[in-house]
Amino acid sequence: MSRLFRFGVSLEKDLLNKFDQLIKGKNYTNRSEALRDLIREDLVKKQWQKNGEIAGAITLIYDHHRRELINKLTDIQHDFQKTIISTQHIHLDHNNCLEIIAVKGSPQDAQELTNTLKSIKGVKHGTLSMSSTGRDID
Repeated sequence: MSRLFRFGVSLEKDLLNKFDQLIKGKNYTNRSEALRDLIREDLVKKQWQKNGEIAGAITLIYDHHRRELINKLTDIQHDFQKTIISTQHIHLDHNNCLEIIAVKGSPQDAQELTNTLKSIKGVKHGTLSMSSTGRDID
């Protein structure tokens, strides 16, 4: 038996035209794949709200000349060992560094880590991008 099911969707012409423009701009080859991605995105957000396990990345831009900043960042990361699975440090130029921190665990822990890191003086910008671990999303 096939795992693929077909169903119909009714939309106003204007809404369908806007949807087609949107998916064309995102290089989808068809409406079905775009709808699947929209559904998956909503399911992933639901996992975050239920405190389900997430995977994600924290990105930080900071001034590496700031005294003790790197030590503070490292100390905080050691406090979140159960959440952090990998880090990558990149020298952008003479003054600025990019740190990418791969995380896995609860959304609250990932958000707490992000907020703690980006609030340190010398961190110019920080973001958290959360996704699913893929276990419950097909």
